[in-house]
Amino acid sequence: MVVSMSEAEFSRLNVLLEVRSGRLRVADAADLLQLGRRQVFRLLGGLRKDGAASLASKRRGKPSNNQLPSAVRELTMSLIKAHYADFGPTLAAEKLKENHACLVSRETLRKWMLADGLWIDRKRRLPSVHQPRNRRERTGELIQIDGSKHYWFEGRGPECSLLAYIDDATSQILHAAFVPSESTLDYLRETRAYVERYGRPVAFYSDKHSIFRVNHREAAGGNGVTQFGRALSELNIDIICANSPQAKGRVERSFGTLQDRLVKEMRLAGISTIAAGNAFLPAFMASYNARFGKIAKSDQDAHRPGEDLAPLSDVFAWKEERTLTNNLTIQYDKILFMLEDNEVTRRLARQRVTIIDYPDGHLAIRHNGRDLPYRTFDKLQKVNQAAIVENKRLGEVLAYIAEQQKQLDMSRSAKAPRRRGQAERHMFKPT
Repeated sequence: MVVSMSEAEFSRLNVLLEVRSGRLRVADAADLLQLGRRQVFRLLGGLRKDGAASLASKRRGKPSNNQLPSAVRELTMSLIKAHYADFGPTLAAEKLKENHACLVSRETLRKWMLADGLWIDRKRRLPSVHQPRNRRERTGELIQIDGSKHYWFEGRGPECSLLAYIDDATSQILHAAFVPSESTLDYLRETRAYVERYGRPVAFYSDKHSIFRVNHREAAGGNGVTQFGRALSELNIDIICANSPQAKGRVERSFGTLQDRLVKEMRLAGISTIAAGNAFLPAFMASYNARFGKIAKSDQDAHRPGEDLAPLSDVFAWKEERTLTNNLTIQYDKILFMLEDNEVTRRLARQRVTIIDYPDGHLAIRHNGRDLPYRTFDKLQKVNQAAIVENKRLGEVLAYIAEQQKQLDMSRSAKAPRRRGQAERHMFKPT
């Protein structure tokens, strides 16, 4: 007969065999097994009577006395499959407790989900290899920033990007916002909101996106600094670019968690728009930071106040220099502006002026710190085929093009005669 024994049971068998052969005293065996003398004699009696099988647990192969009833398992797994089929065990256990008063433990839920094929054990996943780096000691010493383009609202809304500001010392999300796409103006606007709330950090840690650094060494013109870098320089904030995604692993790993938890939380809340998502973020970030945030090694906050510097509205704006013509006109973003004719502007012909493009859409033309009066002389009425468009205006131009194409298609469909079956296909055409 084959007897299945655990390592502890097999070790106990060796000690008892030593006692029975006379090479070990009962008192010494009791010390080794951490049992009483009477218990050792009882085990020796069982060994003489039934052999090694007497040392094997009588509960092996039988269900645990603490096992939950099968009805509880069936009800719990039905809730999981109906509402949380793609949730991890930890998040699913939290939601079951929060929404259904179901107190099944995370470990029990993990075993059930493994058995039903709803979860893959960590041991079966491919290992990730990265070189660890110690956290910074102070909050605000290093802020990791990045954007993640994803279907955050799944099929309920459009694909968009989430900008996140992660503190390296605590892994907390200090600021986040949904935006249509990563752009310089979006980063300028959200970084201004960050500085207004927390102050100026020592440095931002980003990837090598062209928003943060000039990637072409032979770029013609300019001073080798991006608009975002110029704004940080005015506030005495450094920008550090990581050489690989693994180097800024805290923000990268946070996006992995957010694409799991945040997506599902918004699904449960029925959120499907960027505006609703941004309204939902503060409460979610508070819960996220309480769950995953760490305590900084130092109590000192490295953020510095920003009110004593230049107005943040001017710092976090798009700035470009232009030369006025003799007619006091200037072209910017395919729009021709003309300065009002007065004693001040009349002397500025052929002078360099600064155009300040604010994120809210209004412009200022400035010379030596003075805003100059102007009017729009000629606006862009139509986007030409293969026109060159600045990246910061791409979203507006695409929206304009889409609206023009929609109106053109409607006018053509109203005039063109329909072939048989065309109307039926048109009814099911995705919008």
